[in-house]
Parts: sequence; structure tokens; C-alpha cells
Amino acid sequence: MATSDISFRAEHRAGHDWTARHVAALLLANCGLALGPWLVRLADTGPVAAGYWRLMIAMPFVFLLSLREPAVQRRVGGMALLIVLGAGVAFALDLAAWHVGIVRTKLGNASLFGNGGSVILMAWGLIAARRRPHQLELAAIIAALTGAGLLMGGSLEISHANFVGDLFCLLAGFFYAVYILMLNSVRGRLGQYSLLFNSMFASVPLMLLIAWLLGEQIVPGNWTPLIALACTSQLIGQGFLVYSLRHFPPLVIGLALLTQPAISATIGWLAFGEVLTPVDLIGMVLLAGALAMAKAGDRPPIAKV
Repeated sequence: MATSDISFRAEHRAGHDWTARHVAALLLANCGLALGPWLVRLADTGPVAAGYWRLMIAMPFVFLLSLREPAVQRRVGGMALLIVLGAGVAFALDLAAWHVGIVRTKLGNASLFGNGGSVILMAWGLIAARRRPHQLELAAIIAALTGAGLLMGGSLEISHANFVGDLFCLLAGFFYAVYILMLNSVRGRLGQYSLLFNSMFASVPLMLLIAWLLGEQIVPGNWTPLIALACTSQLIGQGFLVYSLRHFPPLVIGLALLTQPAISATIGWLAFGEVLTPVDLIGMVLLAGALAMAKAGDRPPIAKV
């Protein structure tokens, strides 16, 4: 979330002119995003409050980046503004649900389920188009359902709390899909950072309200994990994805995405002793493969950042 967890439209150039520099940027972005669940666990605030600070700390930098975009891409009003603010509400719910799930399930599970919006969007596209899935789409749906079932079954064997954590991360994937669908009608008229900055006006106060209603500790005693979270998940991840996405075809984006659950699962093992069983590994491979196939079918690709 994952993630977003923000989404970007990739504007492909003929021939996909990617170089080693672009590959490094794409991998660095995914590595930065993969650190997010670990940093949420390290924060001494509540998980939703950590998401609030993730956005709040990054917001001034996003504003400065938006000033580099043409003036016509920064102006938003009327119905477009309502759509952007509504999308900001969906993103806040996505981030809140994902962060609650992160502290209740394995980091690898959280990373995979938090990115599940790609499969949900693909399924929604089939429903909206009223057509049968192609072979790749059908394979992605079957792999996603099988992999999710195996992972959630493994969580249920550990504890009811872990299973609930998986459900929260799945819910986050749903809200992420809603966020993307709401922005589709205005994405072409606004710059990426202007779009993000405007949506934050709805996301930031709602996340603070949710954290307060849940009775979470909001003001941290240690700012380091939150500053690192804002830098890795919002600025490095987002910034390098904006820089690199336009150079890659969807399949490459999908394959690069797979670095996130791999890194998150490794951190979970090293930092929290979260051991993966053979069934967990099979489930992760299936669900990760489904995400890659869903990305391969995107036109344009959608990446959670």
C-alpha cells in the first residue's frame, strides 16, 4: 500500500527508452515503498496517526513540486475539485485501513494485499465492459483468489488477529481501486503533483480525525520513523516513480512491483521473526504473479506509491 500508497498514469514513449538509470530509479522507488510497513511498526504513534504524519510531513514538498508544473495543470475547480477531494477521502480510507492491517498481519501479506487494487481494477474493467476475461486476465483472477486464500488461511492458523489484519489490507486495496476510478476523469487535466496536493486536502484531516476517533497516540515521542516514512513512501517512492514510469511497458512495472513484498517479507523475518511457511510462499508467488499479470494488462499501467 500499498499501496499509497498514490497512482500515476505512465505516458509511454515509442520504444520505451529505458536505460540503467531508469531501471535503478524504478527499483529504488519500489525499495523505498517496501520500507513503509516496517516504519509504521516502528512508529510510537498509532498506525493511522503514522499515516497522517506520512502525508503531513511530505505535503510541503509535494506543493513545491507542484509549482514546477504548468499553471494550467494546477488549476482545479467545480466538479473536478469535488472529484479530487472525494478521491482524497478514498485514499485516506485506503491508507488508514492498510496501516491498521500492517500492525496485525505479516509484513509480506500487508504489502501484497495492499497492492491488490490492481486486480480489483482489472475485475472492475471486465464488469464495466461486460465482456469475458482474456486468458491473461482469467489467470490473474484465479491466481489472486488462490494466493489470497492460502495466505489468509495461514494467517488464521496463527491467530484471529492476523486474519483480521489481512482483511483490513484487502479493504485498503478496495479503497485504492475506488481512488483510482474517481481520478480517471480528471487525471489528464491536472499535473501529477497538483493532483496529489489537492487530494491531500481531504486525506490529511480525515486521517487525523480517524486517528483521534480510534484513541490513538497522535504526537510522537520519536520523529525518526515518521520522517523516514514520509521520505521513503511519499517523496523517494513517489518521486522516482514519476521520473521512471513513462519509460517502461506495463509488464516491467509489474515485475518491479514484486520487489515490494519480497523486501517486506524479508524485513518481517529479520525484524519480527515472521517465518514464512511453504504454503505462505506458494500463496505469495500466486498473488504476486496475479499482480504482475494485472499490471501487464493495464493501459496505461497503474502503480501504487
